[in-house]
Amino acid sequence: MQYAEFLGLLEKELVVSLGCTEPMAIAYAAALAKSYVRGEVTSVKVLASTNVIKNAMAVTIPGIEGSGVNLAAALGVIAGDYRKGLEVLTGLTALDVEKAKKMIAEKLIAVEVAETPKKLYIEVTITAQESYAKVIVADEHTRVALIEVDGKTVLDTFAEDKADEHEESQYSFLSIDSIWDFVQNVSIEDLSIIRKAIELNKTIGLEGLLNEYGLRVGKTIKESVQKGIFADDLITQAMALTAGASDARMSGCPLPVMSNSGSGNQGISATLPVVAVGEKLGAAHEPLIRAVTLSNLIAIYIKTKIGRLSALCGATASGTGASCGITYLLGGGKQEIQTAIQNMQGNVAGMFCDGAKAGCALKLSTCTSTAVQSAVMAIKGIAIQSTDGIIEKTAEQTIANLGRLAAQGTQEVDRIILDIMVNKKVG
Repeated sequence: MQYAEFLGLLEKELVVSLGCTEPMAIAYAAALAKSYVRGEVTSVKVLASTNVIKNAMAVTIPGIEGSGVNLAAALGVIAGDYRKGLEVLTGLTALDVEKAKKMIAEKLIAVEVAETPKKLYIEVTITAQESYAKVIVADEHTRVALIEVDGKTVLDTFAEDKADEHEESQYSFLSIDSIWDFVQNVSIEDLSIIRKAIELNKTIGLEGLLNEYGLRVGKTIKESVQKGIFADDLITQAMALTAGASDARMSGCPLPVMSNSGSGNQGISATLPVVAVGEKLGAAHEPLIRAVTLSNLIAIYIKTKIGRLSALCGATASGTGASCGITYLLGGGKQEIQTAIQNMQGNVAGMFCDGAKAGCALKLSTCTSTAVQSAVMAIKGIAIQSTDGIIEKTAEQTIANLGRLAAQGTQEVDRIILDIMVNKKVG
């Protein structure tokens, strides 16, 4: 068992984030570029991959009523602190927002689609009165690939930094077997990152259930249970808490979340369904921590196959992890967990990502409902058959098929989705 590698993986992939990670990554790159220029900023140019743009177009930036690539970049220039990573915009003031919107009104910010095969790519060039700087963030939300200042290269990691091609091999120790062995044997004292994930994500989940955020998916479910429209069962408890967190996060709530594989919604949906079911079942502390660990690791494993950003909705990966964690809490072993994976992928594998937005809470609630259902079926020994669709004889093979769909089958889907989003007529 690669004990140290698993702990390092959790620390690397579970990261605290304020707001949706794509606009935060844009703000991070802009703030870093701004730190290298001298004099008043005269122009900001942002080139970003389609996946980044579609996830930054509509999602509300925390603490303000606004969204967009240009606003994220402007705020990064005006008030961003790149040293805070994905919490780069912590502490925004009304004056900061006013200055950022003034930059946009004066047409100082230009945004274009980058011609790149990378799914996660952000290039920000800032020109000031006395100098200019270019920063490229690629493959991961805060992974700096290039810094160029006044024609001189300060940092260039493109030669050795090929995460798109090698992330899967970097995590070659990951498998259902190795994840199961780690979860069974890890010392609970070494899982402080999981306890923090539960604390942060549950806090924002409860916030979403109490107040009016976004589509109020979680709050509506909770109120429907109180009115007797929905049953007070495992599914509704899990759906309400999970959707409530996404409602709040996608609508500008200034509370941080613990992300998974670069996505706050994935961190939420890999954690809160398991927490809600555990609380409903009265699970003890240690089994709950192990179940949430299992869920997050399965989510990470699937994401190494389909990519950090994809035309496939990431909630299908984190929801599959949640189903495994719920199966664990229901008394399932490794065989039942593999069955849960098969059942999940036979159901939600085709869900597309059409950008980060308030409606993501609905997708999370759908995947959460399916996670509980798949787990209950797995415990009863009911498994979708390998003759069906992309499902293979083993869960590992099914996940590999999912990766093939993401890598080979969705490039055109991404292009069409962005084209629809950019060219739609609203109002």
